[in-house]
Amino acid sequence: MTRYALCAAMCFLSAGPSALAQHDAGHHAAMQQRGQQAMGFDQEKSTHHFLIHKNGGAIEITAKDPSDQALADEIRGHLRHIRSAFSDGDFALPAFIHDKPPPGIDVLKARRDRLTFRYEDLPAGGRVRVTTGDPEALTALHAFLRFQITEHKTGDPLEPR
Repeated sequence: MTRYALCAAMCFLSAGPSALAQHDAGHHAAMQQRGQQAMGFDQEKSTHHFLIHKNGGAIEITAKDPSDQALADEIRGHLRHIRSAFSDGDFALPAFIHDKPPPGIDVLKARRDRLTFRYEDLPAGGRVRVTTGDPEALTALHAFLRFQITEHKTGDPLEPR
């Protein structure tokens, strides 16, 4: 059981659902703070999306204010770094941001030569597309993206589109 799950369970057992909601809000706020530290831009001024595709997925980040060119440039720099790091099998940033290793990263590291990471500019940010024909890498990637969707509370679909 992860440290977060154990703590959440203890909150629920000792104080009930409202304590769990407070704990969840605190966990999310701490994650947002680590995200800002790791990514170098204000998380509250950006929108994250994690998209699951049949042959891979995508990470998209954009500035909420499309006229904020400085933020869009910071996002693009971060996503270029992510593309490079993930291509090299380095998933330290997501582990730091979430305070635990996301599911699937061991397989993604081991099978990185079977994944293609491509960066693309978006009008107010950027996108990293990940594709693979390898079933094991695809399953790991989808687990990683589902975790991101849940943790960041993006509301993105949990199944491929």
